[in-house]
Amino acid sequence: VQLQASGGGLVQAGDSLRLSCTAYGSTFDNYGGGWFRQAPGKEQEFVAGIDWSGVGTSYADSVKGRFAISRDNAKNMVYLQMNSLKPEDTALYYCAAAGSRWGSTSSRRHYNNWGRGTLVTVSS
Repeated sequence: VQLQASGGGLVQAGDSLRLSCTAYGSTFDNYGGGWFRQAPGKEQEFVAGIDWSGVGTSYADSVKGRFAISRDNAKNMVYLQMNSLKPEDTALYYCAAAGSRWGSTSSRRHYNNWGRGTLVTVSS
């Protein structure tokens, strides 16, 4: 499966943004979906994951209560709704796909398919 992330942009602190991840070449419902991010000078980190059905989700502590991951398998899409954005959310955001057996895993090693990142910049 090939993935393409979109929806990034420049926003102010407190604003909201929704990222989208489109899957090509295979139906997305065979895979769990995840979002990772990498800020300048920092390691890539897990943000949110969702299992193939959309029922199971997981989040990094830093985004719990502010971000929500969802999916629409009929459209081959996974979304990341980001609310109450903070300057520290500034990063390149990547979507990824994991084998369905891994559920909503937060482990990077379970994700075998990656899209190009979309840049989110939050100004203070």
